[in-house]
Amino acid sequence: MEIVGRGFLARSLAPLTGSHSTAVVFAAGVSSAHSTSQTDFAREATLLYQILDRCRARGRKLVYFSTCGGGLYGPDGPSHEAGPVFPTTPYGRHKLAMEGVLRSSGVETLVLRLAYTVGRDQRGHQLIPALLRQIRFGTVRIHRGARRDLVHVDDVVRIVDALLARDTADEVINIASGFAVPVEDIVAHLETRLGVTAERRYVDVADKHAVSNHKLLSLLPPAARPSFHSDYYRSVIDRYLDQPAETAPTRGRT
Repeated sequence: MEIVGRGFLARSLAPLTGSHSTAVVFAAGVSSAHSTSQTDFAREATLLYQILDRCRARGRKLVYFSTCGGGLYGPDGPSHEAGPVFPTTPYGRHKLAMEGVLRSSGVETLVLRLAYTVGRDQRGHQLIPALLRQIRFGTVRIHRGARRDLVHVDDVVRIVDALLARDTADEVINIASGFAVPVEDIVAHLETRLGVTAERRYVDVADKHAVSNHKLLSLLPPAARPSFHSDYYRSVIDRYLDQPAETAPTRGRT
């Protein structure tokens, strides 16, 4: 498997490089769901066009990481891959546009819409590192009413491996636990693990977005299904905190 990119996702997928010889994984996209940079969006698009040309010439399958966040689907849920999408952010509109490019490319593709992926060595603006930093400084900003679906990057890697082993292609699949957790609960578990309590500053938002993972579970063999359940998010946080950091936080792209 060829991996395009050098950031968090690309490094996490590195153990699969000896498998799936006909697959190219595009892990070089814009990493922040809050990005509004047309320059960054254009850079990703240009590189994607080049990789698609290469895949077309060599008969390779392209795996592309999109998003299953509210920025793509809209604020309501649960969000299904076959359902309507109403992007609410520049990032969501960009990802939807890139999915459209893939559909019309003539290349065999697999679009994986990721939930909030968590793992060591991810960039500091991502959800868990950002919350940890705020808690350690003593004040945490919480979007009241917001929910987040967390998935550990190790489970993402196993899912990608299993889908490619089954030769899954020309599909759009949500990779999510299926359990959208209140941000207050995520903060509370982080505080418990750190043994501290931070001052809370609330911002009211309408963001109760939930994601369906029924399609994902139907495509995975039982042995490859992560043990998703209502407390799965706690195990994601625990694995993040318990795994030694091997490198300094990256500033590369995911």
